[in-house]
Amino acid sequence: MPNNQTMYDKGKVVVGLCIFVILVTFPVWYNLGKAAPAPELVLSDKAKAAKECVEETSYMKAEHMQILDVWRDTVVRDAKRVYVNSKGKEYEMSLSNTCLDCHVEKAQFCDKCHDYASVTPYCWDCHIDPKEMK
Repeated sequence: MPNNQTMYDKGKVVVGLCIFVILVTFPVWYNLGKAAPAPELVLSDKAKAAKECVEETSYMKAEHMQILDVWRDTVVRDAKRVYVNSKGKEYEMSLSNTCLDCHVEKAQFCDKCHDYASVTPYCWDCHIDPKEMK
């Protein structure tokens, strides 16, 4: 039969575990439902007039970085510069000459989403911000 001291320790352990669980999960339940809405992107007049991107908008939102990585590797390693999209239309594989041709407002287009997602793309390590080109 356990002694009285052991029974008192069980209560302390249970209370300690409850406090631990509350403290560890506090950020989750405190912020539940308080996520900031995704930013609204501002398209340039040229992008609005074009009415189409290299691929569908929903695809580009999710996969643009993968496309840019494939483009970089294909251009640099294979010296191929033409991308054929899912509709059969050809585009030059170039961040500067294709993407930034329509999306000239880096702060209003690229930076808004990247800041929201807390990511720091390395595009601008090599490419010049479109505003700097003028």
